Amino acid sequence: QVPLVQSGGGSVQAGGSLTLSCVGTDFTYKKTCMGWFRQTPGKEREGVGVIYGDGRRETWTDYSDSVKGRFNISQDNAKNTVYLQMNSLKPDDTAIYYCAAPKEGELCRLHKAKGFGTWGQGTQVTVSS
Repeated sequence: QVPLVQSGGGSVQAGGSLTLSCVGTDFTYKKTCMGWFRQTPGKEREGVGVIYGDGRRETWTDYSDSVKGRFNISQDNAKNTVYLQMNSLKPDDTAIYYCAAPKEGELCRLHKAKGFGTWGQGTQVTVSS
């Protein structure tokens, strides 16, 4: 059983939009921190964005420079779901995208994929020019 189940993704032309969803269980979904990462062949997994907060109302987001202003992360804690809204997509955004929850005791760091221990199954996003 995949601990975090992703949906969405697919193929789109440059300039288009896609939304990814990631649903966890009460055990795998972390209300205080969830992240999105992406990976292309031959490259390390890179952080796309994280959303973190107090688990109630206050939330903050952090994005990589390459997607800032184009991507938006949101969450619905009642549904154990985190979303990645991707706008103005570029061919360079083509990758497999993963959602992730941090390991116990780890901080919610965008650029520290090793701090995340629970992963979704991955979703292919392909952007054509």
